[in-house]
Amino acid sequence: MIKPLVAISLTLACAGASAAVQERILDNGLKVLVKRDDRAPIVTSQVWYKVGSSYEHGGVTGVSHVLEHMMFKGTENLEPGEFSRIIAANGGEENAFTGRDYTAYFQTMAADRLPVSFELEAERMRRLTLPEEEFVKELEVVKEERRLRTDDDPEALTFEQFNAAAYEASPYRIPVIGWGSDLESMQVDDLRTWYRKWYAPNNATLVVVGDVDPEAVFALAETHFGPLEPEPVSSPKPRREPEQRGEKRLIVKAPAKEPYLIIGYKTPAIGHAEEAWVPYALEMLASVLDGGSSSRLSRELVRGERVAASAGASYNAFTRLPGMLLLSGTPASGNTVDTLEQALLAQIERLRTEPVDAEELARIRSQLIASKVYEKDSVFSQAMQLGQLETVGLGWELVDEYVERLSAVTPEQVRAVAEKYLRDDVRTVAVLDPQPLDGSQRTAAINSGGHGRAR
Repeated sequence: MIKPLVAISLTLACAGASAAVQERILDNGLKVLVKRDDRAPIVTSQVWYKVGSSYEHGGVTGVSHVLEHMMFKGTENLEPGEFSRIIAANGGEENAFTGRDYTAYFQTMAADRLPVSFELEAERMRRLTLPEEEFVKELEVVKEERRLRTDDDPEALTFEQFNAAAYEASPYRIPVIGWGSDLESMQVDDLRTWYRKWYAPNNATLVVVGDVDPEAVFALAETHFGPLEPEPVSSPKPRREPEQRGEKRLIVKAPAKEPYLIIGYKTPAIGHAEEAWVPYALEMLASVLDGGSSSRLSRELVRGERVAASAGASYNAFTRLPGMLLLSGTPASGNTVDTLEQALLAQIERLRTEPVDAEELARIRSQLIASKVYEKDSVFSQAMQLGQLETVGLGWELVDEYVERLSAVTPEQVRAVAEKYLRDDVRTVAVLDPQPLDGSQRTAAINSGGHGRAR
């Protein structure tokens, strides 16, 4: 039985500076990554499972996210809520998140409390009980979360509809929180099946960053996770996105204060591009458009032409499957969505026909690289980088190549990826057409702050 305060302690700190990542794979398939960073006497421990909404199928969408909630609701040796109470009693912070490609659980604690984290995570990796009464309550929490964050948030609703229209076969069309009808019909047995299939040591990566001795961490992992049995885990079927053969457009009518625009272009990710430099050039391109207050969208469309109240661009090279480069925005007062769309498309056309000035690219590159370097100041961010790269199948070693790859991108490469991938035929456009608000919706719109999910 796990006690309210785990008495085990282990001296993990040792002298020295931040070191390289060390890797060990246990006999049951659990991969353990450890990076020593002794600038503060703390440690972040994260368990990443290779499962998220892109692994789901019709009828059970949202199951990964609901299961994430239920991971705090009791095991064979822990009462519902006891996991969080033990972490808090040991001075730690903990949480979890679900994405398209992964589900992850983390704790940040004093370094000598790492055994607490390991004991608890090992307990719920294979001994979750999923009681029916807790499932019923937690499912209602998730339904309410969907209502507040999607159904009653016009920009989020537009982005959900945009993804469903833009992708045809790719499971990236599935919302992480799940479709409302699937949540309504979800049963606790759906979670039991999902848990047995994916929550196993051979489908997980344990990442530890902080004031630790790697060999001590590996020994501790062997003690707590080593006895856990693996599970036969088969890779998900490819579900490749077919070639898009023309622009797609959709209008979403919902109560809202103002219109909203999303433009997306199908683009490759690392591991899916014909040439290795392509995703890095796409990331540089997105930063040219939206890499701070001096970037083009902010400088020219928001402050210059004043056609946009807000405008942004985003691209993620580190995904399991190919995704999109996105632009989004809200027109400024006195301007229309059509005016904003034409201004954004003009920015794209400029990138397709004119190489970015070398000085501008150097400035953007410096900002982008600096932001990545600053992330290393946080043990949590370091662990996030390692866990994400490993879980999406790219390998944690890529974290050391990132800055070098960005530094090698040229103005001509940015123009080349714009010309090849930012084409009309692979574009999807979604427009939020605002409908009248009633009193409660006005309050929700004000409280939402007008944030855009495409950012």
